[in-house]
Order: sequence, then C-alpha cells, then structure tokens
Amino acid sequence: MTASDEVVPAAPVPTSDLLDAAFAGLAAGYELSPARRALLRSMLATLFELAHEDTDVGDLKIADAALGEMAEAFRVFRPYRSVRKLTMFGSARTLPADAVYVLARDLAARVADAGWMVVTGAGPGIMAAGSEGAGRAHAFGVNIRLPHEEGANPFIAQDPKLVEMRYFFTRKLMLIKESHGYAVLPGGFGTLDEGYELLTLLQTGKAEPAPVVLVETPGGTYWHGWRRFIDEQVIRPGFISPEDVSLFKVANTVEEAVDEVLGFYRNYHSCRWVGDLLVLRLQVLPTAAELAELNRRFADIIVSGSIRPASPFPPERSGHDHLDLARVAFRFDKFHFARLRLLIDALNECTG
Repeated sequence: MTASDEVVPAAPVPTSDLLDAAFAGLAAGYELSPARRALLRSMLATLFELAHEDTDVGDLKIADAALGEMAEAFRVFRPYRSVRKLTMFGSARTLPADAVYVLARDLAARVADAGWMVVTGAGPGIMAAGSEGAGRAHAFGVNIRLPHEEGANPFIAQDPKLVEMRYFFTRKLMLIKESHGYAVLPGGFGTLDEGYELLTLLQTGKAEPAPVVLVETPGGTYWHGWRRFIDEQVIRPGFISPEDVSLFKVANTVEEAVDEVLGFYRNYHSCRWVGDLLVLRLQVLPTAAELAELNRRFADIIVSGSIRPASPFPPERSGHDHLDLARVAFRFDKFHFARLRLLIDALNECTG
C-alpha cells in the first residue's frame, strides 16, 4: 500500500463538544447551582473517559452497580441528614441470649431516647440488636447481599430506611459517611475490618471527627485484649503515635458508651474548612482565659496565628451553614488528627 492508498480516519469530534452537548441534554429543565452543575459535568466526563478507553464490560458493571447503590443510599438518608446517627458494628453470630446482644440493644435504645437514629448492617446478631433497641422508627439498615444469609433482620426488613447492597466497599462508605458516632462490639474479621478502616479514616482526616466507642460487657476481655495488642505490637514499634489512642474509648457499660457518644457533642457541634482555616462550630465560645490555655496546649498543631473566635465566613453564610453557632478558627497542620480530637475534648470542657 502506498502513502496515497492509506485510509485517513475522520477527525474525531472534540470530546469537550460531545460532553457539552450531552450535558446540555441531561441538565435541560433543571435549575442547577454552579457547584452542582460543575460536579455533574465532571461525573459525565468520567463516563466519557470510560467509553473512550474501551473499558472492560466487567469493570463497567462494577462502576454502574456502585454508583447505583450510592445513589439509592443517598436518597434514603437524605430526609434524615439533620438527625444525628450512631452506627453500630459487631458480630452477626451473636445470639439474642448473649449478654453482648443485650448490651447492644440497650445502647441503641438509650441513644434513640436521646433523639439519635441507629444505623446497622441490617443482618443478624449485633446488627439485629441495634435495630431492635432503636425501634423501627429510629433505625436504618445497610444490608449486604450474601449467599449464606437470608436477608435483613425482622426489625428492619421491608422498612423504607433499608438499603440493599452488593459491594462491601459501598456499604462501608454509607455506614461511616452518614453517622456522627460509632459503637463497635466484639466480632470477627468483618467487624475488625470495619473498626480498623474507621480508625484509619479518623487518623488521616478522611472522616470528620467523631466519637468511637469499643463496647463489651463488664469483665469482658475482647477489647481490653485488643488494646494490649495495640500497645505492645503497634504503638511500641512506632507504627502509630501514642496519642492516636484518643481516637477511641473502651467502655464496659451502656452508661460509659452513651456518655462518650453524647458527650462528644456537649459543646462541639461540627467543623468545616474555609480556605486554609479549620472552623470548629460550638454551642458556647471559650472564655479569653480558656482560649489562652487552648493555644498553649495545642500550639504544636497550629501552623500560624492562633485559635481565635470567628464569625461565620462568607461560604458559611451563603450556604446558611449553622449561622447561629459560635465559632473558633485556626490554621490546623492537617496531620495530627488525634491531637485535634483532644482539642475537641478540651473545647467540650469550656464553660463560656
């Protein structure tokens, strides 16, 4: 074949043009904010990339199913976003007669009485205990479809607040993303996996600060034995920092567990980033003396400046983001999240 015989492919339509046309059709008739429009267009661009790269059909099925599962979970949780939630992890093999089951059920009942909702994996064992204790009106379920399990437990089955999922990674995302506190009870590989991932997310700042309570019955050895392992085999060789243990608390009674979860929000409310400032929203602003002491104690995590009182910042005002709350702001080093947890504990002791 000579050069003149070669077939010259037609010039491809620029992907951006195709993307713009597709997005215009998708967004027609919807009033979208600039931020939402940009994000949806970015998601559509990802689909274009998957198509352009001739992605394997099996990979496309995973992406499609995962996005569908997340979309359904977002829909279910959306009406309850303003309600605080406790996610409970634990063994599916724990029987109703077990003292740990009773403890989990009572813990769920106590936080439900405090106005919280309870999120579980919707299966048997500790998950059933959490759903039973909370009551159907205060319970969510994020169930994983497994061949050896029959489905959701009777306390959450067929409830509109039940989500069925195929993948463990999407399930864990929703169990962690939607909650404001976590209780982990004794369990097997799955429970330990969930607990370790949760602590990793908190340690690295990939999850917002939240209380984690590791719960067992009085005289129990599960978490105390685990804590010895952490001290001897994880902290001592330097795999984590000693202050990282502030990210969790071991509790042996319902009262201890409830105090840890609810006490975390005694003064602290929530946080968000505004530029390079970390803003902590509070019920009561620390006094001048308390602020001075906080700046002294936590100078190691302040990049520059100080922890100082603040008014709502423009992004908070535009989003009507808890404008009624007091605030402190500072330039956090984005690394020592266990120390940040200790700062929140200290703020909870402030009297205002």
